This record gives sequence, C-alpha cells and structure tokens, in this order.
Amino acid sequence: GSSANAAVYLALLNAGDTILGMSLAHGGHLTHGAKVSSSGKLYNAVQYGLDTATGLIDYDEVERLAVEHKPKMIVAGFSAYSKTLDFPRFRAIADKVGAYLFVDMAHVAGLVAAGLYPNPIPFADVVTTTTHKTLRGPRGGLILARANEEIEKKLNSAVFPGAQGGPLMHVIAAKAVCFKEALEPGFKDYQAQVIRNAKAMAEVFIGRGYDVVSGGTDNHLMLISLV
Repeated sequence: GSSANAAVYLALLNAGDTILGMSLAHGGHLTHGAKVSSSGKLYNAVQYGLDTATGLIDYDEVERLAVEHKPKMIVAGFSAYSKTLDFPRFRAIADKVGAYLFVDMAHVAGLVAAGLYPNPIPFADVVTTTTHKTLRGPRGGLILARANEEIEKKLNSAVFPGAQGGPLMHVIAAKAVCFKEALEPGFKDYQAQVIRNAKAMAEVFIGRGYDVVSGGTDNHLMLISLV
C-alpha cells in the first residue's frame, strides 16, 4: 500500500509540490504527509484534521486549507477513521483549486468491493488500496485510475522502472484468487457481518460510558478516547 502511494506521488508530483492530507494524529496515514515519512520529506505537506467536538472530518477546514495553500494533490483516506468519507465534497474542493484527488481506500477496500461503503473511483483521479486488510488477500498494493492516457503512462512508468524491478508472480496469482473471492455472494455476507460486529462493539463501549470517537462507526474501525 505504501509503495502504491509512493508510486502515485512519483507519477503526478515533483519534489517540493504541495499536498494536502489527513493528519496522522487525527487518523491519517504515514504516507499522507507525515513528517517522518518520505511523503512529508519530499513534498510540502499540509495537514487537515477532525472537528474535535464531533470527531468528524472538518470539510470546511479542508476547503480553507486548499484555497490557502493551492495543493497540487489532495489526499483522501485514513488509517483510523470510523465514519464515511464524503467523496463528492473532496472532488468539489479539488476542482475548486485545480488539484488531483487521490483516494487511499486501503482500510475499506473490502467494504467498497461488497457495495457497503461508497466507491471513490467515480470521484478520484487515482485510487490506491492494499490487497490485504478488509480485501482479505495477500500483502500487496493496487493502483486504480479513471480513463486518462496521460495519467496511465505516468503511473506505469512510476511503478516500473521508477520504483520496482521484477514482479512477484506468486503474489499476483494470490491477488487473482482474492479478487475472485470478492465476487462471491459470501464475501458480501462476510463484510456485512464485520460492520455489524464493529457497530455492536461500539454500542457496548458507549453503553458502558466510554467516549467512542465520532459517536460510533460506519465501517470496521472504532476508536475510544482515553483523554
């Protein structure tokens, strides 16, 4: 997943370009511009976060930061956020400032494949995911993009020869099995049960007086504030 993200940056950005991504401290990912990551060292990373009163992404702040900093790319995605991303709003903000919209759906790809979480592909210029996590496949990455010959060429060149050498054929075969499983009816049943389990767990913690960030969950993730 991180390698896929790095390839997207390599394909569409130059060193020093501005990116706008979710703060690691607010649920983002290292590769979305954290200073300890290459994404925060090679690029001018501006970070958006949550409304601390609601635990939800502050889209007004995202828009304000985008207008102020004019990023070349806006990154939508997370490693620890329990609510649903508003992809149309992200698209509108990206269009307003002329930025690429890059969605990292690694943590919810299985839910997206099952039709239980909004599909970002109609809104994003580029989408990445891991093939493990909720997609249940081998550890690896995947890059998806809407039809655009220029972006396709840049992505292909960024992966090879830009960042990788020979392919791992056994992992490619395992990914094919993973994708086949995702087409089966049982896969949707599994993902639906994952969400039900997460919601049930969140309700128990809320019932016992714990502060569940954002008041619950729409996916498989749940966070408890111990502050």
